[in-house]
Amino acid sequence: MPESRRITVIAGGVGAAKFLQGLLSIYPNKLVTAVVNVADDFRLHGLAISPDLDTVTYTLGGRVNPDTGWGRAEETWRVKDELERLGGQTWFNLGDLDLALHLYRTQRLEEGATLTQITLELCKTLGIEARLLPASDQEVRTQLKVQGQGWVDFQDYFVAQQHNVAVEDLRFQGMDNAAPGPEVISSLEECDAIVIAPSNPFVSVRPILEISGVTDVLRERKHDVVAISPIVGGAALKGPASRMLEEFGFERNSVGIASLYKDLAGTLVIDEVDSELSPQVESEGIRALVTDTIMDNPTRAAALAQAVLAEFSAAEEEQQ
Repeated sequence: MPESRRITVIAGGVGAAKFLQGLLSIYPNKLVTAVVNVADDFRLHGLAISPDLDTVTYTLGGRVNPDTGWGRAEETWRVKDELERLGGQTWFNLGDLDLALHLYRTQRLEEGATLTQITLELCKTLGIEARLLPASDQEVRTQLKVQGQGWVDFQDYFVAQQHNVAVEDLRFQGMDNAAPGPEVISSLEECDAIVIAPSNPFVSVRPILEISGVTDVLRERKHDVVAISPIVGGAALKGPASRMLEEFGFERNSVGIASLYKDLAGTLVIDEVDSELSPQVESEGIRALVTDTIMDNPTRAAALAQAVLAEFSAAEEEQQ
């Protein structure tokens, strides 16, 4: 793919951050935009916390904890330890360096800045040249209907309960009043290629797709869209995506992912382990691209990004 094409990535947390890191290592950073999920944002201790945005920001800014894929490298925990000693809430790990970012975000929000403005400020401070766009500046909150509990907030499900409970339904509180963030729609309409990162399709990607106008653009540009399956060998490398596929009535493999994205993407990237599923994927009306999708180091992440870029180049040649 010529290094003059603009790419927009629909992004969740760790998987998206790793893919973006690989992409930016081989492609002009200023030509890449990431539209990032904000439906897992929440408030704790009065602070505005944006987990997916923070994971992407820390990763691209070279400050992510390499062992966990989230949080800060070289983090310290004095505040958390003292809070725990006092009997405060420590179910969501906030390190000392991480707290500084949340304090800054909360301060700027109270001063009247938007989440988009604050994210751009943080990117400038961290030396990130790619453009990171929150999917919306309005509050959207993922809630899950947990078996035997009713509706719970995403962080309760994901962190407090370690996503180890059965889910019956999903909703996004505030979605009716949420507008796409500034430049979100234009970034999707005007770019040359769109990637749906290997993020959880239900709680990372779907909250972005449900924001007014986003799905319409992807449907119109289906042949310019490549989605990457987050499922390898019937399991998610991280998080509850594979179990949620089953809970919501889809096959617990890349075929299930294909059925979710068949109207939005022209190609689905699946792992070599799942190569035998290619015919079933393509029977859903979406091309299967088989390659190594496991990003356990920067080299493999860059190789996956290169395979995606090559797919766009091949599609471009076919259209000519």
